[in-house]
Amino acid sequence: MTTQTTAPDTPGARKADATGGLLPLPEKAARALALGGSVLTALSTFLAWTWTADFPGDLTVYGYPGGLQVLVLVGALLATLVALASYGLKGLRWLVPAGADPALRLATLAVFTTSWYTVLAISADLGGLVNLEPGGFLVALASLAALAGALSLPFRRPEPDPADPDDTGWAKTRHGLAHAWATTKAVFAADSPRPVRALPPYAEILIIVGVLALGLTVFTYGIGTEYDEQFIGFLITAGLGFAALNKAGLISHASQITARHQNITTCGAFVAAALFPFTQTDDQYATLGVYILIFATVALGLNIVVGLAGLLDLGYVAFLGVGAYAAALVSGSPSSPFDVHFPFWAAVLVGAAASLVFGVLIGAPTLRLRGDYLAIVTLGFGEIFRITANNLDGTSGPDITNGSNGVSSIPNLDVLGFDFGAQHDLGGYTIGRFANYFFLMLVITAVVVLVFRRSGNSRIGRAWVAIREDETAALAMGINGFRVKLIAFAVGACLAGLAGTVQAHVTYTVTPEQYLFAGPIPPNSAFLLAAVVLGGMGTISGPLIGAALLFLIPNKLQFLGNYQLFAFGVALILLMRFRPEGLIPNRRRQLEFHEDAEAPTLLTKAGA
Repeated sequence: MTTQTTAPDTPGARKADATGGLLPLPEKAARALALGGSVLTALSTFLAWTWTADFPGDLTVYGYPGGLQVLVLVGALLATLVALASYGLKGLRWLVPAGADPALRLATLAVFTTSWYTVLAISADLGGLVNLEPGGFLVALASLAALAGALSLPFRRPEPDPADPDDTGWAKTRHGLAHAWATTKAVFAADSPRPVRALPPYAEILIIVGVLALGLTVFTYGIGTEYDEQFIGFLITAGLGFAALNKAGLISHASQITARHQNITTCGAFVAAALFPFTQTDDQYATLGVYILIFATVALGLNIVVGLAGLLDLGYVAFLGVGAYAAALVSGSPSSPFDVHFPFWAAVLVGAAASLVFGVLIGAPTLRLRGDYLAIVTLGFGEIFRITANNLDGTSGPDITNGSNGVSSIPNLDVLGFDFGAQHDLGGYTIGRFANYFFLMLVITAVVVLVFRRSGNSRIGRAWVAIREDETAALAMGINGFRVKLIAFAVGACLAGLAGTVQAHVTYTVTPEQYLFAGPIPPNSAFLLAAVVLGGMGTISGPLIGAALLFLIPNKLQFLGNYQLFAFGVALILLMRFRPEGLIPNRRRQLEFHEDAEAPTLLTKAGA
């Protein structure tokens, strides 16, 4: 029986019919094939996939998954649960509040992609399929069967607009491509999520704790991947798994629950982050953790300028450099021309104040510009700062920054007798140097989050949003646009300088090459802006998550060499195509980027 539904207003699609899937299988057989394939895939992870330990991860053990097998097992268990929920089992309905079939397609796609990537990697690294054990062949066939079954389930296929008989050949081709693209989107389209039923407060708090624990587990696993193949498999499983949970409606429900308990969620997130160093046995990955926090804190400061006030700043990393140089020059470095050694609190004030002053000096003459013109001026400021720091070497100019050699040998911090450069025992755990700085940056990140949240909800924050949405209308309503934008510029610069003071002590050396507009490794202005846009402009968690991903992925993809930025660019294009509002968007941007058919549901959420 065909059921008429309403489809998104896409080119070449006005109505939708519930029709068969991509493969001609009965619905019951397709559902059973998806479930059986997922179960067999999970079981295959307990078999050996190769006979030699030359492939990293030790996939030669029977009865104990290792390496990439763990990722396939997690994906297969998720696909199995979603497949069981698709039968309408009462105990699993909560798992798919927005519908099971789209989520099942994405979950089986995650399992299939990770499984076949592992099999192909084994064959490529070891020299052919002959190196596979029966478990390797079983996981390939089982994951393929699960995906085939999921794709054979009925989906809403859009009906094309009647073709114009006078169309040229290219117009007909374009019409066909539009219909094909709409059909492909329909395969993975989710139904509208049901309204969230209010749970008891203790139950919602437990859900928040579970979400934070899951986030800490995923982050710890991703940052601790020991070899390249494992990290690529992690990206595949985590990316498609997140998409499956989103299509199932769980992400939307979790977002509504955390929104009702913002204070608890924020405090819980910082507690979960504080537990990260205790999951590490040495400073290898704690090093990445502290750099991620520095990058994320600066991105959150940029979010005030770009996300709230709507000012496109392409030279923001220069404010980080100003704060780092200012703190380095007064922290007792032997290469500093100033023979002073300020305590940490004074160095922090100097770095933040220096960036604030530079923000006002740069913003005062330039913030009367708008749009692209402002972006070009700020880009020029970023390059001027780097060139100036290079020339203050005693030859091209006064000897202040030591030129390209930078300010080196910056001593470790010592706050109230606590040496951040030494190891400390805490509750039976040994906390190393980078873990010490991780906790310090966590405190600074909390300060920046507090400033962002309070300023965003204040009168000046609402003026920033008004300027961002329509500056002409805001000026007509009596808002002093120049003053409001200058405050945003100054506050954002001050927060960047605050993070720069810690960066100077973490890296020991501050050089001009650390503050480029673009480069393979962040922080730089291009990556900072990408973190804000991709994470979600105008939100707190968006830039933090975006910065973590944009710092971690390039560090883990260094084995690609010259193709690193190419692969990274492709990933960004795909993300912006399928989630243009960002990973954690605010309600306004979520409504702007979603199609008209989804607007009523989203408007209901926004009004909640």
